[in-house]
Amino acid sequence: MSEWAMKRFWTETSVQAEGDGFAIKLDGRGVKTPAKRPLVVPSEAMAQAIAAEWDAQVEEVRPDTMPWTRSANAAIDKVADQRAEVEAHLAEYAGSDLLCYRADGPESLIARQRETWDPLLDWLAERYDVRLSTTHGVMPVEQSKDALERLARTMEPMSDVQLTGFHDLVTLSGSFTLALASTQGFQTAPKLWAASRLDEEWQIEQWGADEEAAEVAELKKQAFLHAVAVYFAG
Repeated sequence: MSEWAMKRFWTETSVQAEGDGFAIKLDGRGVKTPAKRPLVVPSEAMAQAIAAEWDAQVEEVRPDTMPWTRSANAAIDKVADQRAEVEAHLAEYAGSDLLCYRADGPESLIARQRETWDPLLDWLAERYDVRLSTTHGVMPVEQSKDALERLARTMEPMSDVQLTGFHDLVTLSGSFTLALASTQGFQTAPKLWAASRLDEEWQIEQWGADEEAAEVAELKKQAFLHAVAVYFAG
């Protein structure tokens, strides 16, 4: 049995200023989140992106084609209610940042990690006065409590929408550092995503690409780029 899908029932999609934000309207009626809250976002640009997704629906509403709507729903229904839990969860990534775990070998991989990741950790130290320790292999390295507290505080000024985008940047890349660098424009989003894929791309160079894995990687890349856009729209 196929799952029930909502049919398109409206003719006109529009954006309207509402309070401190912007609402998406379908034939003049406000869109609701899954939790039945008004779908109101902080910027007109984000609202227009959401409205475009709704307007692009033809016969049935396909949520898988609506990343902006999903991000807004997550910010309103989840992040707003669970900020402390979300921030604590993301702070854990700072304690096990991808960039801190280096290969034992071969030298070509070690050198590539050093050339790509060291400038990011240097930027983190200069920008936030946080120097993360690195290790080789899979043995865990303990970061200082002060460093982790400083990084955790970077999330405090983020809006719920920004934290939603930041959440995806951290979890997709496995790196709190890469996520912060994305929000601060230290490097381009595609370059930072490539930095998160360094180990996988090195393996592909050695053994060749897997078509299915490549498709999954591309989907994750697009999700990462979308998360950057969400952050800046919030």
